[in-house]
Amino acid sequence: MITPLKTFCASAIFLSLSANAAFLCGGWKLTGNDDGWVRVNGEKVTSQKVKELGAKGDGANTVWNMGLMPARDGNNYGFEFVKRNGKSFLNVQLLQNSMDAPRIIGSFPCKKVQD
Repeated sequence: MITPLKTFCASAIFLSLSANAAFLCGGWKLTGNDDGWVRVNGEKVTSQKVKELGAKGDGANTVWNMGLMPARDGNNYGFEFVKRNGKSFLNVQLLQNSMDAPRIIGSFPCKKVQD
């Protein structure tokens, strides 16, 4: 369950980087919003979980697990945004219905850009 405090902390960590900051990871653009939810290419994620790797309240070392189901293109995606030691990257998995289907996973380095 996402409580208001968790939402506030999550948005504070993501937005603390800069007022108009976003991350560009390959073809994926991650932005924050006032409601505490991350937007991926302008679409609000349907689920998100934030885990701090370092000291509590330290936004420099975090892992964000997010889902976008369904996206505008009709596919379901799982995202893992990792920010650690001044570097960040995004893992993206295309989620498929069949357990026998091969996994399609991509990993992209991220850079900070203007929103």
